[in-house]
Amino acid sequence: MKAIWTEMRAEYHGEHVRFDPIFQWPKPMQKPHPPIHVGGAFPGAARRAVRYGNGWIPVGDPAGALARLPELRKMAEEAGRAPAEIEVSIYYCPPDRALLERLREGGVARAIFGVPSSPRDEVLPLLDRYRGLAQALG
Repeated sequence: MKAIWTEMRAEYHGEHVRFDPIFQWPKPMQKPHPPIHVGGAFPGAARRAVRYGNGWIPVGDPAGALARLPELRKMAEEAGRAPAEIEVSIYYCPPDRALLERLREGGVARAIFGVPSSPRDEVLPLLDRYRGLAQALG
């Protein structure tokens, strides 16, 4: 993807992915390219995030992911990267204020709440609740 996003004409011939010269336009606005966030379980996905990416999206419970952050930071340092370069995002985070405060204090960059595919009358009050929680956290 980095080659596709940054080169005029990209091609790649690796072990798992191969493609002959291709063109992609328009190029992303973000330079040198959009951030790459790697999702998956610890430790494999965290290692891939440190090696190739800009962020890790852990799988599993947020509190468990929070407990792994010191190990992620150590991996980054051992790879010669600043730990702050690897953002952590928690998807489908429970809208629990105490948990969100712990995640923020632990260095999690973002928590994303789930929104069901439900009728408007059910979703809008949920979004209002999420907004109120976000405002309360500052």
